[in-house]
Amino acid sequence: MNRIDNVFTQNNKKILSIYFTAGFPQLDDTMPILQWVQQYGADMVELGMPFSDPLADGPVIQHSSTVALKNGMSLSLLFDQLKNMRSTIHIPVLLMGYFNPVYQYGFEKFCKSCAEVGVDGFIIPDLPVEEYRQLYQPVARNYGLYHVLLVTPQTSEERIRYIDSVTEGFLYAVSSYSTTGGSKSLNASEPYFQRLASMHLKHPVMVGFGIRDKETFSTACRFARGGIIGTAFIRTLEQSGKMEENIRGFIRSVLD
Repeated sequence: MNRIDNVFTQNNKKILSIYFTAGFPQLDDTMPILQWVQQYGADMVELGMPFSDPLADGPVIQHSSTVALKNGMSLSLLFDQLKNMRSTIHIPVLLMGYFNPVYQYGFEKFCKSCAEVGVDGFIIPDLPVEEYRQLYQPVARNYGLYHVLLVTPQTSEERIRYIDSVTEGFLYAVSSYSTTGGSKSLNASEPYFQRLASMHLKHPVMVGFGIRDKETFSTACRFARGGIIGTAFIRTLEQSGKMEENIRGFIRSVLD
């Protein structure tokens, strides 16, 4: 069983997924951050693959991607950093980013590298669902990898059900049709969350975009299995002081 599936078999567990950019703030911070995130209570990690033109990301994640690239981060280096990951990391790890770097690396080579280091899946929002299903899903499945797909408040019920039939692991519900890191209240999105919950979809739902603290995480968990925090966590990585203590304090503030 894929590690992602294992997380969702824990009944009534409120699942916290943390996103951060590989190679940020410093090039060699990827594994220490991953270990601390696991140690202090996250259930899953989405590890950002930095890209030079991250259109769907807000300024905080864009900045982290720019810094990571300047630090020298690349897919090849990321896989090298993760080669011994499974000696210490037991939670699911997904790679998240844009298709261009994956295409340049080579999709099958990318899948093979993911499988070799123990990555469980990936999220590539700009890879069209139909194209993925027809051209790439068989390759990903051959390497035991899941591709998690996204829906938005503007996605029709028919389209949501189709995406639910293709996604693997869980369905990523974008809370609003905007870039990451928005500060809007989730209250306006509650009818959308209720609609998803009432559809009794095949896969569990995780809410992302706008989840930043205990209150917004709790709101997401009222309607879905959990929430995904990215921008607020990256801001934590930028704070002064000891990074481990900052990570511990942030995650505990969300979960406690």
